[in-house]
Amino acid sequence: MFGKRLWVAVLFAVITMGAAAVAQDEKNELGGILGRTFISDQAINVASAFSPAVIRTGNGLSFEVEYARRFLVTPIFSLSGEAVLMYNHDEDVNNGTFSLSLVPPQYSELFVTPAARVNLFPASAVSPWISLGAGFGHIGQGSSLIFGGANPGKSTTSGVVEGGLGLDVKVWRKLSIRAEVRDFWSGEPDFPLAPTGKSRQHNYFVGGGAFWRF
Repeated sequence: MFGKRLWVAVLFAVITMGAAAVAQDEKNELGGILGRTFISDQAINVASAFSPAVIRTGNGLSFEVEYARRFLVTPIFSLSGEAVLMYNHDEDVNNGTFSLSLVPPQYSELFVTPAARVNLFPASAVSPWISLGAGFGHIGQGSSLIFGGANPGKSTTSGVVEGGLGLDVKVWRKLSIRAEVRDFWSGEPDFPLAPTGKSRQHNYFVGGGAFWRF
């Protein structure tokens, strides 16, 4: 009887220590960020008296999903690999007139970028970080122009370079909040009637959210 109780006690201790080890091994994190995407106005090469010379865009409401895993942790810094997905569903566009449509009313953006992230002071309650990565992006647009007519432009896919800065603040156990700014340097949308002469554009995502470490 005593031996049976001893084995139960040993098994309980092993399970308890294993659970404690898992709790301390918080190398993974999963989070979500909500924010806006800012794109600079673009001057077009072909302008007329009936059409503005600049393509203007809105600040599209965007969301981001992030997964990361820490590979190296020291008291000063940590190194993580992260996968970032950012989706800008409705980027409003404005150029042209009722008599001369040049661009679609909106387009969408999807960026997927694996990256490396370095956090400073990872064990503290407040941890700033930088991120650098590369992946791909897809810009989709509709079949109609802003004031009617068929859109000759097409959806495009291109390589994307990502660079970011952020700040993590631990608020409760494994839960932290995050503020960040990321630049997704991508190909431009295809606007044949409003050419800018450029092949790349900066897409600045500014947002805040939370993540769970496990």
